[in-house]
Formats: sequence, structure tokens, C-alpha cells
Amino acid sequence: MTETTITFDRRMLEALICPRTQTTLRYDAERQELVSKSAGLAYPIRNGIPVMLVDEARILD
Repeated sequence: MTETTITFDRRMLEALICPRTQTTLRYDAERQELVSKSAGLAYPIRNGIPVMLVDEARILD
């Protein structure tokens, strides 16, 4: 069985904003997250799909 990695389409960044602060996001390719510095949250990207739920976001250190 081969493992398939689905990548995030960076063009989506133009349309996505932080649901908490309504500000732009930064793509962290290494962690596969969309980072909102203003909210102090990182939203996960799972199977190439951003999970834009505050409850699913990781709190930044």
C-alpha cells in the first residue's frame, strides 16, 4: 500500500481568514497549519483541508 500525501493549495490563503479575529493567516508547511498570530491560534490542515474551527485549533506558545 502506498501512502498518499495531499498538499494544501496555497491559493486558498487568499480566501481564508481567522474565524476569531477576521485577520489573514500564515501557512506553516512544516506543521501543516494555518497560523493566526492575532488570535494566537494555529488551525490544522488535514488531508489538504483546513479545519477552521476554534475548538480544533492549537494554542500558540
